Amino acid sequence: MDLPSFDIERMHSGIVAGIDEAGRGPWAGPVVAAAVILDPDNIPEGLADSKTLTEKRREKIAPLIRERAMVGVGVASVEEIDKINILQATFLAMARAEAALATRPHVCIVDGSQKPKLRAKTQMVVKGDAKSLSIAAASIIAKTARDQMMRDLAVQHPFYEWEKNKGYGAPAHRRGLESHGVTPHHRKSFAPIHNILYPEAAR
Repeated sequence: MDLPSFDIERMHSGIVAGIDEAGRGPWAGPVVAAAVILDPDNIPEGLADSKTLTEKRREKIAPLIRERAMVGVGVASVEEIDKINILQATFLAMARAEAALATRPHVCIVDGSQKPKLRAKTQMVVKGDAKSLSIAAASIIAKTARDQMMRDLAVQHPFYEWEKNKGYGAPAHRRGLESHGVTPHHRKSFAPIHNILYPEAAR
Protein backbone atom coordinates (compact mmCIF):
# COMPACT_ATOMS: atom_id res chain seq x y z
CA MET A 1 0.00 0.00 0.00
CA ASP A 2 1.37 3.41 -0.97
CA LEU A 3 1.58 5.80 1.97
CA PRO A 4 0.72 9.49 1.67
CA SER A 5 3.60 11.84 0.87
CA PHE A 6 4.40 15.56 0.85
CA ASP A 7 4.61 15.67 -2.95
CA ILE A 8 1.35 17.57 -3.54
CA GLU A 9 2.26 20.14 -0.90
CA ARG A 10 5.65 20.74 -2.57
CA MET A 11 3.92 21.60 -5.84
CA HIS A 12 2.69 24.83 -4.25
CA SER A 13 4.53 27.89 -2.99
CA GLY A 14 3.59 29.42 0.33
CA ILE A 15 1.69 27.90 3.24
CA VAL A 16 -0.34 24.81 2.38
CA ALA A 17 -3.17 23.40 4.51
CA GLY A 18 -4.74 19.99 4.10
CA ILE A 19 -8.50 19.73 4.74
CA ASP A 20 -10.72 16.72 5.31
CA GLU A 21 -14.02 15.93 7.04
CA ALA A 22 -15.59 13.24 9.19
CA GLY A 23 -19.22 12.37 9.67
CA ARG A 24 -21.05 12.86 6.39
CA GLY A 25 -22.83 9.51 6.58
CA PRO A 26 -24.05 9.08 10.18
CA TRP A 27 -27.67 9.46 11.19
CA ALA A 28 -26.80 11.54 14.24
CA GLY A 29 -24.30 14.16 15.33
CA PRO A 30 -22.49 17.02 13.61
CA VAL A 31 -20.17 16.94 10.63
CA VAL A 32 -16.61 17.95 11.52
CA ALA A 33 -13.77 19.21 9.34
CA ALA A 34 -10.13 19.84 10.12
CA ALA A 35 -7.45 21.95 8.46
CA VAL A 36 -3.81 21.11 9.15
CA ILE A 37 -0.62 22.96 8.22
CA LEU A 38 2.27 20.56 8.72
CA ASP A 39 5.85 21.54 9.48
CA PRO A 40 7.72 19.60 6.76
CA ASP A 41 10.70 19.25 9.11
CA ASN A 42 8.63 17.86 11.98
CA ILE A 43 5.96 15.55 10.54
CA PRO A 44 4.62 12.91 12.96
CA GLU A 45 5.32 9.33 11.95
CA GLY A 46 2.46 7.03 11.03
CA LEU A 47 0.24 9.53 9.19
CA ALA A 48 -2.24 7.71 6.97
CA ASP A 49 -5.87 7.88 5.88
CA SER A 50 -7.80 7.78 9.16
CA LYS A 51 -10.02 4.98 7.79
CA THR A 52 -6.98 2.68 7.55
CA LEU A 53 -5.98 3.25 11.18
CA THR A 54 -7.46 1.70 14.31
CA GLU A 55 -9.23 4.00 16.74
CA LYS A 56 -6.41 3.42 19.24
CA ARG A 57 -3.81 4.42 16.66
CA ARG A 58 -5.73 7.55 15.64
CA GLU A 59 -6.05 8.61 19.28
CA LYS A 60 -2.30 8.19 19.70
CA ILE A 61 -1.33 10.18 16.59
CA ALA A 62 -3.84 13.06 16.96
CA PRO A 63 -2.05 14.73 19.93
CA LEU A 64 1.25 14.57 18.03
CA ILE A 65 -0.35 16.37 15.09
CA ARG A 66 -1.77 19.05 17.39
CA GLU A 67 1.63 19.44 19.04
CA ARG A 68 3.70 19.71 15.85
CA ALA A 69 1.33 21.32 13.35
CA MET A 70 -1.16 24.17 13.07
CA VAL A 71 -4.67 22.79 13.44
CA GLY A 72 -8.09 24.29 12.85
CA VAL A 73 -11.37 22.45 13.49
CA GLY A 74 -14.76 23.42 12.09
CA VAL A 75 -18.15 21.99 12.99
CA ALA A 76 -21.55 22.17 11.31
CA SER A 77 -24.46 21.27 13.56
CA VAL A 78 -27.32 18.86 13.00
CA GLU A 79 -29.61 21.89 12.61
CA GLU A 80 -27.38 23.24 9.85
CA ILE A 81 -27.21 19.83 8.16
CA ASP A 82 -31.01 19.64 8.12
CA LYS A 83 -31.36 23.23 6.91
CA ILE A 84 -28.80 23.36 4.08
CA ASN A 85 -28.11 19.62 3.39
CA ILE A 86 -25.10 17.51 4.31
CA LEU A 87 -22.90 18.59 1.38
CA GLN A 88 -23.31 22.29 2.06
CA ALA A 89 -22.88 21.69 5.80
CA THR A 90 -19.63 19.86 5.04
CA PHE A 91 -18.43 22.84 3.01
CA LEU A 92 -19.40 25.13 5.90
CA ALA A 93 -17.41 23.02 8.37
CA MET A 94 -14.40 23.11 6.02
CA ALA A 95 -14.58 26.91 5.74
CA ARG A 96 -14.76 27.16 9.52
CA ALA A 97 -11.76 24.86 9.87
CA GLU A 98 -9.75 27.04 7.49
CA ALA A 99 -10.80 30.17 9.40
CA ALA A 100 -9.79 28.55 12.72
CA LEU A 101 -6.14 28.25 11.66
CA ALA A 102 -3.83 30.67 13.46
CA THR A 103 -2.02 31.33 10.15
CA ARG A 104 -3.90 31.89 6.92
CA PRO A 105 -2.84 29.39 4.24
CA HIS A 106 -2.06 30.38 0.67
CA VAL A 107 -3.40 27.07 -0.65
CA CYS A 108 -5.83 24.50 0.70
CA ILE A 109 -5.67 20.96 -0.65
CA VAL A 110 -8.98 19.28 0.04
CA ASP A 111 -10.01 15.64 -0.01
CA GLY A 112 -12.68 14.84 -2.60
CA SER A 113 -13.93 16.14 -5.92
CA GLN A 114 -16.54 18.72 -4.88
CA LYS A 115 -15.04 22.12 -4.15
CA PRO A 116 -15.93 24.11 -1.02
CA LYS A 117 -15.80 27.90 -1.02
CA LEU A 118 -12.64 28.76 0.89
CA ARG A 119 -10.62 31.95 1.28
CA ALA A 120 -7.42 30.38 -0.03
CA LYS A 121 -6.72 28.96 -3.45
CA THR A 122 -8.14 25.43 -3.44
CA GLN A 123 -7.01 22.18 -5.04
CA MET A 124 -9.24 19.12 -4.85
CA VAL A 125 -7.56 15.72 -4.51
CA VAL A 126 -9.66 12.58 -4.95
CA LYS A 127 -8.69 10.07 -2.24
CA GLY A 128 -6.42 12.80 -0.93
CA ASP A 129 -6.20 11.28 2.54
CA ALA A 130 -4.26 8.40 0.97
CA LYS A 131 -2.02 10.70 -1.11
CA SER A 132 -1.24 13.82 0.94
CA LEU A 133 0.29 13.87 4.42
CA SER A 134 -1.52 17.14 5.22
CA ILE A 135 -4.90 15.73 4.23
CA ALA A 136 -4.15 12.48 6.10
CA ALA A 137 -3.38 14.54 9.21
CA ALA A 138 -6.62 16.48 8.76
CA SER A 139 -8.57 13.23 8.39
CA ILE A 140 -7.18 12.00 11.73
CA ILE A 141 -7.93 15.27 13.52
CA ALA A 142 -11.48 15.48 12.11
CA LYS A 143 -12.23 11.85 12.95
CA THR A 144 -10.86 11.93 16.51
CA ALA A 145 -12.56 15.27 17.25
CA ARG A 146 -15.92 13.98 16.04
CA ASP A 147 -15.51 10.63 17.83
CA GLN A 148 -15.03 12.50 21.11
CA MET A 149 -18.15 14.58 20.46
CA MET A 150 -20.14 11.39 19.89
CA ARG A 151 -18.75 9.80 23.07
CA ASP A 152 -19.84 12.91 24.97
CA LEU A 153 -23.33 12.76 23.45
CA ALA A 154 -23.52 9.05 24.32
CA VAL A 155 -23.26 9.93 28.00
CA GLN A 156 -26.46 12.01 27.66
CA HIS A 157 -28.17 9.48 25.38
CA PRO A 158 -26.86 6.01 26.32
CA PHE A 159 -29.49 3.97 24.46
CA TYR A 160 -27.95 4.37 20.99
CA GLU A 161 -24.36 3.26 21.73
CA TRP A 162 -22.91 6.28 19.93
CA GLU A 163 -19.65 5.74 21.80
CA LYS A 164 -19.26 2.64 19.61
CA ASN A 165 -21.08 3.41 16.34
CA LYS A 166 -20.47 7.19 16.31
CA GLY A 167 -23.99 7.82 15.02
CA TYR A 168 -23.91 5.46 12.06
CA GLY A 169 -26.89 3.18 11.43
CA ALA A 170 -25.57 0.19 13.39
CA PRO A 171 -27.98 -2.41 14.86
CA ALA A 172 -27.65 -0.96 18.39
CA HIS A 173 -28.46 2.50 17.05
CA ARG A 174 -31.53 1.13 15.27
CA ARG A 175 -32.67 -0.62 18.45
CA GLY A 176 -32.27 2.64 20.38
CA LEU A 177 -34.45 4.44 17.86
CA GLU A 178 -37.10 1.74 18.16
CA SER A 179 -37.14 1.85 21.97
CA HIS A 180 -36.42 5.53 22.70
CA GLY A 181 -37.22 7.41 19.53
CA VAL A 182 -35.49 10.35 17.86
CA THR A 183 -33.29 12.79 19.79
CA PRO A 184 -32.43 16.42 18.96
CA HIS A 185 -29.07 15.11 17.74
CA HIS A 186 -30.57 13.02 14.95
CA ARG A 187 -30.49 14.30 11.37
CA LYS A 188 -34.14 14.68 10.50
CA SER A 189 -33.38 15.24 6.81
CA PHE A 190 -31.81 11.78 6.53
CA ALA A 191 -34.28 9.20 5.21
CA PRO A 192 -34.10 6.65 8.09
CA ILE A 193 -34.86 9.37 10.67
CA HIS A 194 -37.36 11.24 8.50
CA ASN A 195 -39.28 8.01 7.93
CA ILE A 196 -39.55 7.41 11.69
CA LEU A 197 -40.86 10.93 12.27
CA TYR A 198 -43.17 10.94 9.23
CA PRO A 199 -44.14 7.30 8.56
CA GLU A 200 -47.07 8.31 6.37
CA ALA A 201 -44.66 10.05 3.98
CA ALA A 202 -42.56 6.89 3.70
CA ARG A 203 -45.43 4.79 2.40
